[in-house]
Amino acid sequence: MTTDLAGLKTNRRTVLGGLAAGGALMLGAAPRFVQAQSSAPIKLGFQLHRTGIGAAYGRWYERTTQAALKLLNEQGGINGRPVEIVFEDDGTDPKRGAEVVEKLTTQAGCDLIFGPLFSHVVIGSAPRAGELKVPYLVCSEGYHVASGMLNRWTLQPGITDVRAQVSSMAPWVMQNLGKKVTMVFPDYAFGHDHRDFFTEAVKAQGGEVIAQIAIPPTETSFTRYLPQIPAETEVLYHVMVGPAVLTFVKELGEFYGSGARPQIFGFIDSLEAVDTAAPGLEFLEGTHFWEGHCRVKQADAPEWEGTYRAAVGVDDNGASVSDARDVSTYAHMFSCWETLFVIKKGMEASGYQSTADRQKFVEAIEAMTAFDAGLDHVQGAKTFNGKTHQVFGQQFISKVEGGKLMRVHATSIEDGMYPDAVDYTAQSF
Repeated sequence: MTTDLAGLKTNRRTVLGGLAAGGALMLGAAPRFVQAQSSAPIKLGFQLHRTGIGAAYGRWYERTTQAALKLLNEQGGINGRPVEIVFEDDGTDPKRGAEVVEKLTTQAGCDLIFGPLFSHVVIGSAPRAGELKVPYLVCSEGYHVASGMLNRWTLQPGITDVRAQVSSMAPWVMQNLGKKVTMVFPDYAFGHDHRDFFTEAVKAQGGEVIAQIAIPPTETSFTRYLPQIPAETEVLYHVMVGPAVLTFVKELGEFYGSGARPQIFGFIDSLEAVDTAAPGLEFLEGTHFWEGHCRVKQADAPEWEGTYRAAVGVDDNGASVSDARDVSTYAHMFSCWETLFVIKKGMEASGYQSTADRQKFVEAIEAMTAFDAGLDHVQGAKTFNGKTHQVFGQQFISKVEGGKLMRVHATSIEDGMYPDAVDYTAQSF
């Protein structure tokens, strides 16, 4: 159960406490909040991809955020005040994204906004957040924040960006899989970051990207693109998004059949919300994937990993505990959970009381340098660069073994760090 602007008045009480397992209200919350300077809830806006090509992510982003909200309020909220979240669908559309920022700020009266993933939506929405002077914390992966193309009100403290991801993994790919690479990627900002930064990283490792195949993210069939893969390709690098990802991977398998094929390295985006052991995906056995957070619970998983999985309703294979066919977007959805707890840290460090303190909140986040691994930061420890508003963390490479994704390599945080391209702290608000 969620709260949208249209149902804000009728559903406010439900969201206030976060959802308990059966959708019941958390009745014992009030005493923990009585010491707050104000008893009014802190109201956060969540820009949600409930529909459009990001819908699979949106559904799990909402579920993860509700679970994080429940835990946060059980811990006493923020600055002694309860927290509620208003969810609003942007249709995974840049124009609607800007409208959602406007609605959540001016109509719903949210203290700040967080949550969007798809790069083109973030790029289309962030300028409006800057105009409204509302903190905008994105759960995206594009290089758009750290590149300096956005504004001081926009931050990405909960997930690493593509530049860091591909830079840290390229050495392993070159050393273990091959030197001649063909890239298949979605033809929009997120895919362009892969194209540009992986090509650069491959070259730095003595390899070569011999072909770049851009595919519209709304494409539903891929058979006309696959013959463009050069025969001399040693590594096929693929990342795809949208509702047709399963079709893409199945058609890739049909294209190669049982014959010779290059080594295959993919970003799990190509199979988010898809079971790697599904019929038709047998050819993936032995191929490798990037994961931001390992979908399958690994043998050395820390204690909090189990707590997090139970909270979001995911089993050890990364599927819903209520339906094994309902596979989560596990490699990305931790970003919502972690961002909410960064918001808590920022509001408490700045003494946040009202929208008049929005600038203080941004400055408090900018002053942060690191986040320790734990239940607040379930994916792992991170370094935060206050100048570029970008977080850095570990990346994971997994191999499909017996239909399951098993981690074979973990990068260091330092592997993904790169020179600053901007200093947002030198810009005016």
